[in-house]
Amino acid sequence: MRSREYDQDFRDRAIRTRDWGIGLLSLAALLWAWCAVLLVTPYAVDEEPDDDYPQECESRLLTERGTANNGLNEGDYCEDERDWPEAVALLAVSLPVSIVGVGLLTVGTMSRRISSYGQTMREIDKLASRSKD
Repeated sequence: MRSREYDQDFRDRAIRTRDWGIGLLSLAALLWAWCAVLLVTPYAVDEEPDDDYPQECESRLLTERGTANNGLNEGDYCEDERDWPEAVALLAVSLPVSIVGVGLLTVGTMSRRISSYGQTMREIDKLASRSKD
């Protein structure tokens, strides 16, 4: 394999690595958005199966009461519907996904830039050797 072909193959692999990093960071962003939706949007809960008038619930974070967990003692069904562990689990899953995504994005971007730098230096060396002759 000639050096130009090898360099092009190296750059293609670097672009694929960078694209995987972008994909994983996008996935992490979707997980964060899903967590935000669970915590910020109001929702409805059926008190019985096929309830015609479901109970309206405030969001988990933006509540007028002290906390969103106060209603359990008063017979409120909202507390059990959207529980904190689900939102925390989403954040826990997004952490390694985002770390790997940042790593792949960084490696892919830097590999491409280093390859471009090497190619530029080779071209400059060729021009310098021609000008001496």
